[in-house]
Amino acid sequence: MKHKELLKLLDNLDEQGEETVDSKRILMIDGLNLFFRNFAMMNMVNPDGVHIGGLGGFFRSLGALVRQIDPTHVYVVFDGAGSANARKNLLPEYKSGRDLQRITNWDAFDNLEEEHDAKVDQMVRIIQYLKTLPVKTVSLPKVEADDIIAYMSSIIPSKPEDKVFIVSSDKDFLQLVNENVIVYRPMEKEYYTDQTIKEKYNMPPHNFILYKTLLGDNSDKVKGVKGLGEKGLLKKFPELAKREMTLNDIYNICEQKYKDHVVYARVIQHIDELEKNYKIMDLSNPMLDDNDKKYLTKVVETNEYQYIPEQFVAFYNEDKLGGMIRNVEFWVKDIFEKLKL
Repeated sequence: MKHKELLKLLDNLDEQGEETVDSKRILMIDGLNLFFRNFAMMNMVNPDGVHIGGLGGFFRSLGALVRQIDPTHVYVVFDGAGSANARKNLLPEYKSGRDLQRITNWDAFDNLEEEHDAKVDQMVRIIQYLKTLPVKTVSLPKVEADDIIAYMSSIIPSKPEDKVFIVSSDKDFLQLVNENVIVYRPMEKEYYTDQTIKEKYNMPPHNFILYKTLLGDNSDKVKGVKGLGEKGLLKKFPELAKREMTLNDIYNICEQKYKDHVVYARVIQHIDELEKNYKIMDLSNPMLDDNDKKYLTKVVETNEYQYIPEQFVAFYNEDKLGGMIRNVEFWVKDIFEKLKL
């Protein structure tokens, strides 16, 4: 669903009423996802030769998203230290090897270590910039951004006209789509609603967790069922297109058909591993303890923030970002002063 189509959708009156003055339009950004995409794509240095692509690109993207979605509130969510530990306890190889791979292919950095240092430096600086804006930066120790976003997206909407826009290229978030939650995938420049997922994947969003469980996720080192691909999934399990299902439903189908194809037999043989896949990727049950949930609920209910546009501009000039953002003084006020946190 493209931007114009989305605006038309939101302009339509909900069956239970119009968008009211008190309705919420939440912009929920997967912070590392947005940063890494800009860092990898923008080969830009300042006059001192310091790489600034991730830093400047992040805020250019943030500004564009705020203009495009016109939110009432903005949350930028980051992984906490040790965030992958809980899932590594289930699957030791989860997300392994990521720190050993470069994400750029140009010569701004001589080696992996230089690239890593630049990423860390720019991430630290992004947090400092964000503290000058009327947005909420959210992170929890040992918790992944996915879990935070999933939980907050479930507690923020209080009425049908409230909308949460999750911004990430991570497909895991598609399982969260419902009448209140929309996923925007920046690389595709497309909004994913319930209808979009049904059209693209021929299944309701609820079943997308089974799509991920059975096919796996190479980027997270989660293995799927050998011999089962995206095209064959619905051929083997056409029920996914017809009704909401559980992993137990899949298992029952395989028990009845295990003699028909080796894929069914493999599901039965590896059901323990598939159950781990499901737990690892299931965002309807985010990996949070009670204290985490209390903290996130307080974040949602509290309207405290700092807005210091002059400091943002001072940081910008100090880092010599130059033309990354045109007329930065006007830009920061034009985009962020209207946010009603």
